[in-house]
Amino acid sequence: MNINLKIWRQASGKKEGKLHDYRLENVDPNISFLEMLDILNNKLTKEKKDPVAFDHDCREGICGSCGFMINGRPHGPQKATTVCQLHMRSFKDEDDILLEPFRAHSFGVIKDLSVDRQAFDRIISSAGYVSVDTGDTKEANQINVDKKNADEAFLSAACIGCGACVAACKNSSAMLFTSAKISHLALLPQGERERAERVNKMVATMDAEGFGSCTNTGACSAECPKEIGQINIARLNQEYISSTLSGFLKKKNDSL
Repeated sequence: MNINLKIWRQASGKKEGKLHDYRLENVDPNISFLEMLDILNNKLTKEKKDPVAFDHDCREGICGSCGFMINGRPHGPQKATTVCQLHMRSFKDEDDILLEPFRAHSFGVIKDLSVDRQAFDRIISSAGYVSVDTGDTKEANQINVDKKNADEAFLSAACIGCGACVAACKNSSAMLFTSAKISHLALLPQGERERAERVNKMVATMDAEGFGSCTNTGACSAECPKEIGQINIARLNQEYISSTLSGFLKKKNDSL
């Protein structure tokens, strides 16, 4: 198959970028999308041109670093699939394919399709942890976890922090990501100690990083490669309201 690529090229976040056209012929439809980009970069290198910069690591759909926009959609046209798990058979011969980095104020362009997603790391590090005794490991059966909570926590923990939710949102909101990280700890007994502090600190950091507000359009969960549900956003709001109310009542009681 032959394909026509239009790729955003930008030397750095301080430089202006623009789209460049490339054509590849006789592309095997069974190779992955990133393998196709490897072929393009080999071609550019032989022509003594700058190869296209893009992030990747595991190429198994579990790290999320490969995310960028393909024809206006995060990770491309296939549902519940990261770019590294996308194959060229998802496209047709002579297709025009537009590649752009995730567009968000909080995700600065590093180069070409590579963006800085360290804002996510700062949200997690602000309070995404649990305080546990580091002594002898307890028998798992000694910690009772409701089956429904365990399942919900597992689904929330599936978030790979790729940033597709931010890129899909018209407001560049990070609510789906933040709510998934808050949810999977809030649902487990090990996360109870920092429950109120966690939601306050992580939401405050999210806002400080410049992410937009959530208006519940659902684009985030629709484009999430791990299908993280919007129930997490509802849970974050519940956790935030509960912690705020508890703090207000505590201050009121202390003043009496």
